[in-house]
Amino acid sequence: MTEQQQALAVDTTEEPVQEPPAPEDRRVLRAVLRWTAAVAVFAVAGAGTAYGITRMERTDVPGLATRSDGRWDYPPLTKPPLPSGSPGPAAESNPAGTHHADLRALLLPLPKGAKENEALRGADGWLPTAEFLTEFAERTDREELRQRLVDGGLRHIAARGWTTRDGTRTRIYLLRFDTAAMVKRHFHGVIFPYHSPVHRVRGTEHVVNDEDFPAAAEVTGVQPVIYDETAPRGAEHDRQAYLAAGDVLAVVLQSRKGTAHAVPFQQTVVLQSQLLG
Repeated sequence: MTEQQQALAVDTTEEPVQEPPAPEDRRVLRAVLRWTAAVAVFAVAGAGTAYGITRMERTDVPGLATRSDGRWDYPPLTKPPLPSGSPGPAAESNPAGTHHADLRALLLPLPKGAKENEALRGADGWLPTAEFLTEFAERTDREELRQRLVDGGLRHIAARGWTTRDGTRTRIYLLRFDTAAMVKRHFHGVIFPYHSPVHRVRGTEHVVNDEDFPAAAEVTGVQPVIYDETAPRGAEHDRQAYLAAGDVLAVVLQSRKGTAHAVPFQQTVVLQSQLLG
């Protein structure tokens, strides 16, 4: 029996009969049980979703639809089919970490009620490098990053963006390179190290490693670097994630006036990671 099964197993041990609680006590007990059940469902559902998607090959993957804790309502996710005989990016027979699936089909879909940023669609689903570089504030940073993309063997960029009803702006960029080694050599841990990014995203000031991002949410085959913007901030609060997944570097950016909430950001990062892993 697994640990999760043990946790959910029914205890059949007989307990001594107790007097029923008073009406006031019953109201308090019901309130406590409701909160306990909500927390338990969130924990089990989250673990089950992560387990299911990392164990599946090319089958349907359920999205997260519970919004009571701030999560967005994403549609059911499906990994795109691989060409016949092609291994996944994390397979031992695929040392280059190549994603053989269509990169555009690996983009996370919009959550329910969000308005798409059509400018990120690009031509035939491919975004020009110059458009991606506009996310970075300084001209020197854009020039340096442009050259690093060339040196790293950037092949193309697929992107998607949207704005939710509360004003949160999300931008996701999937950058494909020749091999996984190029992603690690030029980007992951290099210009996106643990403590803070080398290049400042437009509108951000003090960006540091997000130590509150749950380690349990990490997906096998995907190496994340997660940042949060600390106070004092400008008009918007920004969160950033850089995900190395085989030959793909995924960039997930979220911005919102006031506070960019942690839960939808974490949900978006996890689901995008699962599609890439």
